[in-house]
Amino acid sequence: MTLTLDAILRSTGIDPADAQAIRHAFVREHEDTGLPGIHADSTDDEILAYTSQQSAKPRIFPVDPPRLWVVFIREGGDRARLWSVLENRGEVSNDGALRTFDLVASEHLADLRNRLVIGWRSPRTWRLNGLTAAQYPVMEIADAKPVPFPGFDQLVLDHGQLQAVMREHRYTSWRTALSSVMGVYLITDTRDGRQYVGKADGVESIRQRWSAYAMNGHGGNVELRNVDPTGFRFSILRVFDPATPTRVIDEAESHFKFALDSRKHGLNRN
Repeated sequence: MTLTLDAILRSTGIDPADAQAIRHAFVREHEDTGLPGIHADSTDDEILAYTSQQSAKPRIFPVDPPRLWVVFIREGGDRARLWSVLENRGEVSNDGALRTFDLVASEHLADLRNRLVIGWRSPRTWRLNGLTAAQYPVMEIADAKPVPFPGFDQLVLDHGQLQAVMREHRYTSWRTALSSVMGVYLITDTRDGRQYVGKADGVESIRQRWSAYAMNGHGGNVELRNVDPTGFRFSILRVFDPATPTRVIDEAESHFKFALDSRKHGLNRN
């Protein structure tokens, strides 16, 4: 049984009837508008701007385009690699020849950007309605390009990023690094600035501790149970070798709670 784009779209909550697929090719200028095209070194902002401008001719582009645009880049022959899924927030200008749309990147299929390749059966067609594109076959889902670990001192993650680090293959080296140390960490609620100082000690590495936060947002801490984790920012205050005595880590945790005043003005209860 052939895997099609339909299954991929529906797995991330996209109804193909509420989408269209666009396949860009590297060209010197846009064939419909005469505007500059895109090339292999075009930035994401340039591709977004290029996509946002469409012909005002109804036979070229739909009068009422759907909410989600699944954008691919042509990759030789009949292959098309996913660039991004964009949310159409409406037309912002129309001079009779060119229409400009307010497009923003959606998190739909974010983990498959530059990885998902489909077979594009209509080589001369650059736009398809979602129901037609959904029947196109998936040719490849490439391994994600590894993301280099930035170092413990440079590590700052929001809750969504933390979930990705704990789940995605491209962050394998991050999980390895976080598994190798214990330590004291900081959670900041970016909405009001309140802070929580926590620790990973004994048989628990920072990776194990942070995996719990990625899963449920509070990691079992009473202080955090009633706080929405989407506003959390995670960072590391100090790392320790796994052989470090628990009392040393306890002392460091107490020091940072005092220094940051996280008991009186933060989220720590003790």
